Amino acid sequence: MEVHHVTEDAETFTCNAYLAVGDRPTLVDAGAMDGIVDAIRAHTDDLEAVVMTHQHGDHVAQLEAVVEAFDPDVYAYADHPTRTHAIDDGDTVAIGDEEFEVVYTPGHADDHVSLVSASSLFSGDVVVHDDGAFDYGSFGRTDMAGQSRERLIESIRDLLERMPDTVEHMYAGHGGVFHGDVRNVVETALERAEKRAPKYPDE
Repeated sequence: MEVHHVTEDAETFTCNAYLAVGDRPTLVDAGAMDGIVDAIRAHTDDLEAVVMTHQHGDHVAQLEAVVEAFDPDVYAYADHPTRTHAIDDGDTVAIGDEEFEVVYTPGHADDHVSLVSASSLFSGDVVVHDDGAFDYGSFGRTDMAGQSRERLIESIRDLLERMPDTVEHMYAGHGGVFHGDVRNVVETALERAEKRAPKYPDE
């Protein structure tokens, strides 16, 4: 499956937004980068769907602009003015050329979902490959209101149980894209989260 990181050149804070082209051109998270519509149009004129991992501002700030430009179906766990399809744990959704299972993964956000296929994982912010805290196997922050480290740990465990061993591409909401042993990255993130130490020194 061909996936483009369309917010890679952003100069302001945003999540990673991914465009999967193929049978069903789909954007995973809309991000907060001005110019996202042009970045999508560089690859396709026909965006059929947007799937949201969760609705923190850095993931949805440009959602209305994307919807206005392309009129796609919008999939989200929680209600949103642009949502056309509610998704829940265990549902499937077509992204690009593959079918993805929706795995409910709260802790970083109450409405957080991850998306898993036979080859790929869109993990949102629940697990990331690298960030400012760790270079390999990190996890979403849980020090702000409404967040829970305990629930995040449970979510990562659920994700590991339901993620096929064949997954070799990880597209996280922050940090770099990872290709390789995704299961090991997620297991490493779980081990770090289970230590229950603050992710950042100032937490």
